[in-house]
Amino acid sequence: EVNAEGYLKNMDQWTPELAREMATSVGIELTEKHFEVLNWLRAKQKEGVALTIRKVGNSGIVDIKTFYQLFPGGPLKISSKLAGIPKPVSCI
Repeated sequence: EVNAEGYLKNMDQWTPELAREMATSVGIELTEKHFEVLNWLRAKQKEGVALTIRKVGNSGIVDIKTFYQLFPGGPLKISSKLAGIPKPVSCI
């Protein structure tokens, strides 16, 4: 179940298969590196960390340039949606 913007209402309903299906709808084929980012985002969300592009770039998983390459057209917004977490406050 998703909200009007397409974000999961309950992040516990997320599965890697669901992420793959959602990614296909935005033209992304998920790789292991994508899943490293998605899992990091999910972990930070559970910790209550306010997510920003800069924090992802400082995660040690990807730099900002690579983050944009993995999730073109709005990396934090798209990756959050694919990770099954709420849209970050920093996203418009």
